[in-house]
Amino acid sequence: MNKIDTHQHLLYPDRFNYAWAQDFPALQGDFHLEDYQAGAGDCEIEGTLFMEVDVDAGQNTREAEFFCQMAADPANRMLGIIANVRPEEADFEAQLDLILHPSLKGIRRVLHTQPDELSTSACFRECVALLGKRGLTFDLCVLQKQLQLGLELVQACPEVSFILDHCGVPDIASHSSIDCESWQQWQAGIRALAAQPNVACKFSGITVYATPEQRTVEGLRPYLTEILEAFGAKRVVWGGDWPVCNLAEGLPRWSQLTDTLLAELSVDEQQSILTNNARKRYAL
Repeated sequence: MNKIDTHQHLLYPDRFNYAWAQDFPALQGDFHLEDYQAGAGDCEIEGTLFMEVDVDAGQNTREAEFFCQMAADPANRMLGIIANVRPEEADFEAQLDLILHPSLKGIRRVLHTQPDELSTSACFRECVALLGKRGLTFDLCVLQKQLQLGLELVQACPEVSFILDHCGVPDIASHSSIDCESWQQWQAGIRALAAQPNVACKFSGITVYATPEQRTVEGLRPYLTEILEAFGAKRVVWGGDWPVCNLAEGLPRWSQLTDTLLAELSVDEQQSILTNNARKRYAL
C-alpha cells in the first residue's frame, strides 16, 4: 500500500554543517534526494515531507529556502517542508517571514538535545503559538523522559497542530515488558499527550532505540498497539526517518515491518495512517 513519508531527512554537507553528525560516523557524508529515492525504491512511497536536519546555527533559513525550491519541482515528489526555525530567538517571526513558501508546512525545533528549560520560556511558547495563526504545524521531538515537557508546551499552545515524532522516543531497549516501570512511564506520557485534541503521533524512528532482538514484528507490535489505543487511527501518521533509520537496518526493513503490522488493521485504518492523515495534518 502506498505511503507518504512524513520524515525524510536529506543531508548536503557541501552546503550545510551538521555538528551533531560528528557523533555518528554512519551519518557523515552525502545523503541526497537521489540516494533516498534509490534506497526507498521498493517501499511504495508516493511522496515525502522533508524534515529539517538540525543544521548549525545561522544556516536554518538557507536550509529551508534550499529545500522549498527543491520541493517546487513535482518530479522530486516532495509534498512539503518542515523547517528549522528557533522559537527561543526574539526574531522568530522575522525568520519565519523569510522562508514563507507554498511548500512550507510546519517547523521543528529538536528539543531532546537541548536543556529542558528551553521550551518553558515565555518567548518560546509565544513564538510557537504564532504557528496556529499561520496554519503551520510543530513537530514535537522529545525523549520519553521529556514527555511531560512536551505536554506543557502543547497545553500552552492549544491552537497549534502538534505531531509527536517517533512515538515520543520510547526507551525501548530498557523495556523488558509492558509491565516494567519504564514502559509504564512512556505509556502514561503518551496517553496524556493523546488526551490533547491538537496532537497527532508519528509512527517512525523507533527501531533506532531498540535492540536488534526487538526489531521484529512481535517486538514492535506493542508500540503500535499503544499509540493506536491512545490516539486512534485518525491521529497517526507514518514516517521513514531516513537516513537515521540506517543505524537500525534501514528504510526497506522499517517499511517491511510496518507493512506487516499495519496489515492487521482495516484498509481504511491503513490508508489513514499511511497517506490520508498526513494530507490532513500537514495540509498537503
